[in-house]
Amino acid sequence: MDQIKIGSFLKELRKEKNLTQENLAEKLNVSNRTISRWETGSNMPDIGMLVEIAEFYDVSIPEIINGERKSENMNQKTKETAVAMAEYSRNELKTGKQRIIGALLSGFGIFVIVSALSIFPSESSWGSIYSVIGSILLITGIYFLTRRILARRVQRIICIAACAVILFGIFSVTDYVAVKHFNQVPRFRYETGWDSRNPDQLVYKTLFFTAVRKNPGTESEVVEIIK
Repeated sequence: MDQIKIGSFLKELRKEKNLTQENLAEKLNVSNRTISRWETGSNMPDIGMLVEIAEFYDVSIPEIINGERKSENMNQKTKETAVAMAEYSRNELKTGKQRIIGALLSGFGIFVIVSALSIFPSESSWGSIYSVIGSILLITGIYFLTRRILARRVQRIICIAACAVILFGIFSVTDYVAVKHFNQVPRFRYETGWDSRNPDQLVYKTLFFTAVRKNPGTESEVVEIIK
């Protein structure tokens, strides 16, 4: 492939339409410098742009690649092939971006969850709030990562639902272990209350168990699961 010859041919086609490099750049939505590089042969248009140039000048893609006219009309089959190739290239690029976004969201989500559980004490509700936020980020990232693998929307929904259930299960188990073995209050509680008959006790309710905190703030403080 003679890039200098191709560049000269592109320059000739532009002049036939009485266009300046600036005019052409505006029509093709590229920079003047890009047009100049094409016409000097220092750089070549990508496949997607090659289709647009061929349509704009009403020539075939083989004619551009050969740097000279071979026929008056663009070969339809060649055009369709090039369009398909351009579409495939765009889809691949889009898929690559989705994978990067998915990986970043998943990684950041895990970071937020781990940080929330490590930094905030179990008594603080911020730990559970940030854990939920991190879970949403993680699940969104997994959704982007599985879009190419799971073609059907129903499959992706099932996958996301399964991830949400697994995360919920992990949070519930870690809460139970923290109360049972480390004398901590449950992070993922939906209600905190106290009984006027036992003012030295706090009751924490979760979806699966209820814990009571006796003598809070004293050396004899203890957290127990009552049901």
